[in-house]
Amino acid sequence: MIIVGAGLAGLVAAYEAEKAGREVVVLDQENRANLGGQAYWSLGGLFYVGSPEQKLMGIHDSEDLAWRDWRNSADYDMSDNDHWPRQWGRAYVHFAATEKRDYLRALGLNVLPTVGWAERGSGNASGHGNSVPRFHLTWGTGPEVVRVFREPLLDAERRGTVRFAFRHRVDELIVEDGAVVGVRGSILAPCDDLGRGVASPRDVVDTFEYRGAAVAVTSGGIGGNLDLVRRSWPTERWGECPTDLVVGVPAHVDGRMIGISTDAGATTVNTDRMWHYTEGMANWDPIWPGHGIRIIPGPSTLWFDAAGRRLPTNIFPGSDNLASLEHIGRTGHCYSWFVLDKTIADKEFIFSGSEQNPDLTDKSLLKLVGKVGPGTHVAVRNFMDHGEDWVIADDLESLVEGMNGLTDDAAPVVDPEELRDQIEDRDSQLDNKFSKDAQVNYLGTARKFLGDKIVRAAKPHKILDPAHGPLIAVRLRIVTRKTLGGIETDLSGRCLRSDGTVLPGLYAAGEVAGFGGGGMHGKNALEGTFLGGCIHSGKRVGEALGAVAAGS
Repeated sequence: MIIVGAGLAGLVAAYEAEKAGREVVVLDQENRANLGGQAYWSLGGLFYVGSPEQKLMGIHDSEDLAWRDWRNSADYDMSDNDHWPRQWGRAYVHFAATEKRDYLRALGLNVLPTVGWAERGSGNASGHGNSVPRFHLTWGTGPEVVRVFREPLLDAERRGTVRFAFRHRVDELIVEDGAVVGVRGSILAPCDDLGRGVASPRDVVDTFEYRGAAVAVTSGGIGGNLDLVRRSWPTERWGECPTDLVVGVPAHVDGRMIGISTDAGATTVNTDRMWHYTEGMANWDPIWPGHGIRIIPGPSTLWFDAAGRRLPTNIFPGSDNLASLEHIGRTGHCYSWFVLDKTIADKEFIFSGSEQNPDLTDKSLLKLVGKVGPGTHVAVRNFMDHGEDWVIADDLESLVEGMNGLTDDAAPVVDPEELRDQIEDRDSQLDNKFSKDAQVNYLGTARKFLGDKIVRAAKPHKILDPAHGPLIAVRLRIVTRKTLGGIETDLSGRCLRSDGTVLPGLYAAGEVAGFGGGGMHGKNALEGTFLGGCIHSGKRVGEALGAVAAGS
């Protein structure tokens, strides 16, 4: 069996196929240091339904409620482009409610006892969002998710049943008699000295050809290829694509295999569906070109557009990512602002990425206690000291002066008095236990959930109170991340032709297939579903490859 792509979906597919008795070769254009792909850099969030961790925290969840949330968020079309995505979405929710947690625990993966509440929703029970917290954080973050599949595969490599061929870039799928029977490509110059995520050279030193019983494409999405991102950008929904995107994935997440697969006869659907975050900022210590980091905010921070106007009250931090992307895009400016104080940053700010969370990644209880306790986390302090998008000031006038100093002459000027009026309007709502401000009310709701009260929601206070200073503003840019559409597949991961028939010999899993079917999330996503989507679709494809071994 040939697997193209050594990211998480590829590792899971290889693990399952090898377990079923198949010999597997895994090809990847990067070096061995990049084994596990983008999953390694993730925070390790996993979408579980009805878990013991949820029950411990008093959360009542069920498969029925999760599917209700999923389909309301997905808003699937009734046309053929969402036929298989809908089935994959339903299958994934069932997986998350039944098999997923036990499967990963058996491999040695554990999650923290507190459960996060990501994508809290649009304020409409029939709309987008998680009705309850479902974001389970891996103890060890992304590297741990990778480890539990990497280690058995390295054992298989030593036994000779799995082979990794790094710096092997697939350029063509071999099609004979209407079936995919192998791959051809280029061997790239060795670069063993380069660390994980660093852009690698593309010098070709040789060519190769592999043939096998089946080929599985697990090569990831398009988030590192800004040309493809811009060509896929849905301007009718999000406005014009920003010119200064920051990049949330390494350069090798280039989408090449999507085009190569369509050249071989596979079809794609929903290619205008993507997941890019609006809370991005330039990494002060970049690893790959244009490296962007996402702020994962709590519910207290105030959010303003480029001109200093507060975003609509149904769009507050952590509520509805794509709604914020659409709103900001339609302002005609490619950035927005967070305004907060140090107390909020200390309590609520978490940054995406395993490297930004050494306490969780290193599985250090001592470091974790320091993170939950008082004071500024080291990752936040580094951005306060070095981040090019950050402004720190003791008074609002100085803060606004710094905000305006970060933008060019063509950008709107934030007026300090208008900004003060809006912040004071919000602060005035804290004088009573009740409020007309939706975000202030939601903060009270969040603190009723123990997980938020402990680690994610600061005690309500007035942002302009000097006791909670200094004041902080962060210029937010769009950071690229996930591909929600892709190669259309059936529930076993077999790639389909444009007429709906199976393209024999070719499978796809992970982001290249929109995490299954060509877009299992539909038009939106509930978070914690991306790693899980790679695991679920990779597992199903690996099982299908194992069935090929049995002659079925």
